[in-house]
Amino acid sequence: MNESQAREEICRIGRSLFERGYVHATAGNISVRLDDGFLITPTDACLGWLDPARLARMDLQGQQLSGDKASKTISLHRQIYAAACLHAPSTRCVIHTHSTHCVALSLNARGPELLPPITPYFVMKVGHVPLTAYHRPGSPAAAQEVGELIGLYASRGTPIRAVMLPRLGPNVWHDTPAAAMATLEELEETARLMVLQSHTPPLPGHELHALREAFGVHW
Repeated sequence: MNESQAREEICRIGRSLFERGYVHATAGNISVRLDDGFLITPTDACLGWLDPARLARMDLQGQQLSGDKASKTISLHRQIYAAACLHAPSTRCVIHTHSTHCVALSLNARGPELLPPITPYFVMKVGHVPLTAYHRPGSPAAAQEVGELIGLYASRGTPIRAVMLPRLGPNVWHDTPAAAMATLEELEETARLMVLQSHTPPLPGHELHALREAFGVHW
């Protein structure tokens, strides 16, 4: 995907997320890692009305080269790329939303992860979603903690594609914007199911083993 294609894809994904209620107002951001830098949505931009030409263009050090002022989350996105690419070099897109059901679950979360493995497709398509401590939006401490979590789960043989920032929303990443969006959709749908059926038991261990054997999932 070249830069022009990446710009168009960010805008397409942003519009789709906005129209379906995964983001609202000016919440959320999307970035794409290029060979020589990054594209990221501007600060306080509505993802439903992005202009490809006005996306923020950053160099590899995170310095802005062109476009509207970059989202304050660029440091978090860069940390995700740095940590994730050690184990998944093809990682190219990060999406952050304030998805309602994910945030709702995080308000009273007690465990180290947002969700138990309640559906096979959550296990297969999303995987573990660790919760961070609460940090203010744009906090450097959040970026550091997320990077550490990515490394920790990878060292356990269970690499992750998502983390949850309590009271704010999920960050997901994948090889393409479309794949990252699909991961986010599965995550938010699973959170919705959990909100509706809060006492749903997790899949038993033998069923998780069967998913690992059949599909090579990391759980």
